[in-house]
Amino acid sequence: MRRLQIYGFFAFLFTVQMFAQQTNVVGKVLEDVSGKSIPGATVSIEGSDLSVESLKDGSFTFKGLNLPLGEHFLIVDEVEFSTGRYPIVINVGETLDVGTLFLEFDIAKENLQISTISLTDNELDGDDASAYNISGLLASSQDAFLRAAAYDFSAAFFNPRGLDNASGKVLINGLEMNKVYSGRPSWGNWGGLNDVQRNRVFVRNSKASDYNFGDVGGTTNIIMRASKMRQGGRVSYASSNRSYQGRVMGSYNSGALEGGWSYSVLLSRRFGEEGYKDGTLYDANSFFVAVEKELNDKHSLNFTGFYAPNRRGMSTSLTEEVVALKGRSYNPNWGWHGDDKRNSKIRKTEEPVFMLNHYWDINEDIKLNTNVGYQTGFMSTTRIDNGGTRLEIDPNTGEPFYLGGARNPSANYYQNLPSYHLQDDNPTPADFQSAYEAREAFVNGGQLDWGSLYRGNRNFKGDNSVYALYSDRVEDSKIMANSILTAKINENMTLNGRLNYKKLNSENFAQMEDLLGGQSYLDIDFFAEESGFISGVAQDLAQSDLNNPNRLVYEGERYKYNYEIDAEVYDAFAQMQLKYNRLDFYVGGKVGQTNYQRTGLYENGFFPGAGSFGKGEKLDFTTFGGKLGGVYKITGRHLIDMNLSYAQDAPTIRNSYSNARQNHEVIDGLTEVTSQSLDLSYIYKSPLLNARVTGFYAGFQDETNVAFYFTEDITGLPADDGSAFVQEVMSGIDRKHYGVEFGIEAQILPTLKLKAAGSVGNYIYDNNPNIYLTSQDFPGQQLSFGDGKTDMKKLHVSGGPERVFQLGFEYRDPNYWNVGVTANHFSNSYITPSGLLRSDNFALDYDGVKFSDYNNEEARGLLKQEKFDDYMLVNLTGGKSWRIGDKYIGFFAVVSNLFDEVYKTGGFEQTRKSNFNTRGEDMSRSNGAVFGNRHYYGYGTTYYLNVYLRF
Repeated sequence: MRRLQIYGFFAFLFTVQMFAQQTNVVGKVLEDVSGKSIPGATVSIEGSDLSVESLKDGSFTFKGLNLPLGEHFLIVDEVEFSTGRYPIVINVGETLDVGTLFLEFDIAKENLQISTISLTDNELDGDDASAYNISGLLASSQDAFLRAAAYDFSAAFFNPRGLDNASGKVLINGLEMNKVYSGRPSWGNWGGLNDVQRNRVFVRNSKASDYNFGDVGGTTNIIMRASKMRQGGRVSYASSNRSYQGRVMGSYNSGALEGGWSYSVLLSRRFGEEGYKDGTLYDANSFFVAVEKELNDKHSLNFTGFYAPNRRGMSTSLTEEVVALKGRSYNPNWGWHGDDKRNSKIRKTEEPVFMLNHYWDINEDIKLNTNVGYQTGFMSTTRIDNGGTRLEIDPNTGEPFYLGGARNPSANYYQNLPSYHLQDDNPTPADFQSAYEAREAFVNGGQLDWGSLYRGNRNFKGDNSVYALYSDRVEDSKIMANSILTAKINENMTLNGRLNYKKLNSENFAQMEDLLGGQSYLDIDFFAEESGFISGVAQDLAQSDLNNPNRLVYEGERYKYNYEIDAEVYDAFAQMQLKYNRLDFYVGGKVGQTNYQRTGLYENGFFPGAGSFGKGEKLDFTTFGGKLGGVYKITGRHLIDMNLSYAQDAPTIRNSYSNARQNHEVIDGLTEVTSQSLDLSYIYKSPLLNARVTGFYAGFQDETNVAFYFTEDITGLPADDGSAFVQEVMSGIDRKHYGVEFGIEAQILPTLKLKAAGSVGNYIYDNNPNIYLTSQDFPGQQLSFGDGKTDMKKLHVSGGPERVFQLGFEYRDPNYWNVGVTANHFSNSYITPSGLLRSDNFALDYDGVKFSDYNNEEARGLLKQEKFDDYMLVNLTGGKSWRIGDKYIGFFAVVSNLFDEVYKTGGFEQTRKSNFNTRGEDMSRSNGAVFGNRHYYGYGTTYYLNVYLRF
């Protein structure tokens, strides 16, 4: 018995010793030709969720990660190289040294990265915030559906799950880059930096992220750290007919140097007199530098700075009448000025970013990353002001009055179109003659007449301009700081945490850019005299700033409006990740505080005193959220993935004030926005087939939205005329997004891959929001109608097609050439609905009494949400490279929309005619509506060609 106890004791010691020994897998990843190290390569064990990244010398280590024992495959993946797959055998208590793993440069992956980032950059240069999609977030994903969304679907401004890019977070070196004003990332701030954006970590939807709590639209961290850049250089030239015509770029990464230094530099320029849209100039330069010093084995300090000033000519939405006369590439914003095409609407962005990043490996299990960033500069968009005037004195009464103002100079102004002359029920021969002349003038011209603006200023009595070019300008200064902790508690458990701070000072004003031949401009609101029913002196109402009445403005000066917004954001995030053989699980939470305050620098005549001048109410929002999810591994190839989140977030600055340019008024009932999301996926992984199918749901409550427009049909005003320029405020907006998405890739031959992807969704408003109007025509009032609601429930949320499908293939030849074709079908796209049209105002005459001939059936027809036609886009890709020693030279080409399909990407309902009678009359005109819906159109057949040298 004692002998058995002794044997048992030694057996126990042996067992303890065996399990005490660490089970490790180590190795190094190098390029096959040059032998250079490949930092940042993802090394994973097939059939598990275990992965690590290679270090700057290419080495990697799986240590204490509860490694699966037995025979497996080691997968090595990096964006520009062929994926490596190596058989290994893991034994308990042993260190497996796989030695050096060589990866071969993959031209197809290189080309895909080039095309996705470059074409996404073009797509993000739209002229309306609603057109900005999130395809740029997805460029680094290895998921078949997200790759399709990033490239092929982005031409239709498709938003995965119906979520725009305000629903996703974009980080650079761990610092969040989303704008506080709109919640959207401004991709133009780092446009043209393609070569240093390749190292991206994308986390789908609300899944666990090491950097932040995330959002329902996912999180992307772009790593612009010098030591993480692959050693070597690259020069390239691109030609396109989309947004720009040419791009030249050069970059070089030093890799690890003696003394622990590394650096990365990039210069690029994008240019073009016009893109696919007429008169859309493009002028952009980009500069980037990153320098990193490894202080010792535990500390590393990295500086990153980039500056991407850009200037772009903008296009606009069009009615069907205009497109029928001039085509989808027509742009009314430009006209000839001498021998040059001059666009009146120029968007400029100059916002350099500087950041300092400290990386501290406290020990092998605990890492702390602290980041500080500063962003400054401005964004501006020019437009024509035709309200110039001069101050006169009535010789009979001695009373001052204003004389001036001018007709709208826009080439597609409704009075310039044939439909305007044929709006009567029975047009006369003279009407038809006028319509014919308008048609001929528009077809043969139809552009902005810069000469007439200069002549108008010369003919206007005095030195003041009646026409001028000004810009809406925003000058931001933002400080960002955070600390991100990653702590491995044990081989199964990892803790992530972040403390974050952001402070913004935003100056917002109009700036006089060009007096168009005049000497000065009188800073008053010429239309104030039309607001004579308001108590007060029209001369006082007209003042942009009562503290400086009747001020003359010169080029480069501020006028019209001038205010500041100060914002502070504090938040904290914590997350626990647990990894086991069959189950990976995470749970996380966040809490934060967001503050806004407006300071008026002008005292507006319509909102005198504390209504517009000085500090306004301080807005405070408390935010919190929680999420959980995990992956259950049925086998190494079959996985079930689930993610669930709930959060309350602060509304954006844009949707917190009804009209911040003129006053302090905060949206009535403003509160935090609540969101929930749930997705459930089945994933299959094998060497021959990768597939994912996901069911998803996202809900949002208490959103707000502010729209600005002119309408002629408001009931209940204290005047016979129901016309006013208004701010439409909708609050308490609820919506829900649900559907299914899938992606499949089949490697049927070593050189041939078939792929399919798609999404079927339903994105609808889930209630009837509150609605009211504000305006300088009825200052201090909130004009609402009936029950104060708008009938939006079950209408579709605009934002690209709800249904998309793709079929395609990729052929990769061993001799370094590749070709691919995809066919992409889009359907169920809807126009943005007007809230005013669906309020009780629609049924009421100017006196507030319901129309006697109001018909519910006709009203439903007039208010039916427009659904755009289905369409299909076929895209071709191809490329070839040649290896010369350890260098590569090659080209890549894309032809998009091969068959020149005409399609609409978005649009909105005009609200100038906004009641049952006037809209009914306009929409039923036999010669076309004067104020029909306005649309945005996609590009026709376009190309992109990139030639490069990699060394």
